[in-house]
Amino acid sequence: MLQDDSVVFSFYGPMGVRVDVGQSIVFLLGILVFLSGGAVIDSLIFATVLLASILLHELGHAWGCKVQGIPVRRIMLHGGGGFCERTRSATPYEEELIVAMGPIVNLAIWAIASLVQWWMWQDFNAGPPSDFMIEVSYILWTVIWLNMALVIFNMIPVQPLDGGKLFHLFLLRFLPQMAAQKLAGGIGLLLSIAWIPAAVYAYLTFGWILFFMPSIPAHYRMLRGQLA
Repeated sequence: MLQDDSVVFSFYGPMGVRVDVGQSIVFLLGILVFLSGGAVIDSLIFATVLLASILLHELGHAWGCKVQGIPVRRIMLHGGGGFCERTRSATPYEEELIVAMGPIVNLAIWAIASLVQWWMWQDFNAGPPSDFMIEVSYILWTVIWLNMALVIFNMIPVQPLDGGKLFHLFLLRFLPQMAAQKLAGGIGLLLSIAWIPAAVYAYLTFGWILFFMPSIPAHYRMLRGQLA
């Protein structure tokens, strides 16, 4: 439901890449506002930072395609995240750069925002901050922890997260194709099964709702040497 392709809005972003926005984003915004407990502005700030970070993440994938001469058809943003769609497949070596650039972009955003936040707090020591600077600091803090969370989340070695793809590509450097696929599928299957109690624990302990669930059947097919 959160990964639909029903486009409600399109625009052209950097590098001339078309960006399609799915209608499930409206559903996601509604959930965030509903769970905000009246803090609508904070929820909208969170949603804006989240969508901007996901867009920049996908633009990182698009850049990895562009510099290797792989045309990009579009970027799709939906309630469950996003994806970068290209017009042809890539070799494993090309795929490594394409996949890695998404988390690298989020890591760069985290580093830059952290430096700006540090500079601002140094300035705060000279005197009491204004309401405007406090609001900017809050937005920066949201950018910092959210982008680090995206890096950590995306590096979990399950399909179709970047971590799962990079783990499979890493195995391909040392193992035959079938052996790499089975090993990646087996580890992904174990993590997919463990994902269910982990999601319940995250909700009961922290109130976090995970809108992503790795596919157990897909990893089982990989383990059996079939296409995911």
